[in-house]
Amino acid sequence: MAEVMYQGTGRRKTSVARVLLRAGEGKISINDKPVEYYFPREAWRIHALEPLQVTQTSGKFDVIVDVSGGGLRGQSGAIRHGLARALLHVSEAFRKSLKSAGLLTRDSRMVESKKYGRRKARRGQQYSKR
Repeated sequence: MAEVMYQGTGRRKTSVARVLLRAGEGKISINDKPVEYYFPREAWRIHALEPLQVTQTSGKFDVIVDVSGGGLRGQSGAIRHGLARALLHVSEAFRKSLKSAGLLTRDSRMVESKKYGRRKARRGQQYSKR
């Protein structure tokens, strides 16, 4: 019999994460590396794995993540979003706790594009009086 896997896709800034959940003892690997190695800062680990804490399912599932794009902060947000969406496939009963914690909403904030004639998106040229 095939083992059941649950999948969720999460996005944040330019990062995209594909999260796979399967019943297990709580192993977490991101891009084939242990989570402690991939995210050196504990804050990024806590942020990425928050849906497991909210639903009290840490240690019940093995988490396999493929993430690309952006920096580590954006990737942790993408993993968080994908993990929350994957947990919805496990049980619809998690929806209320995940929704109230704000974990199902995609954070749509992106970097504003640079404009021509300016140094950045809004920063103009420095004025010199003399």
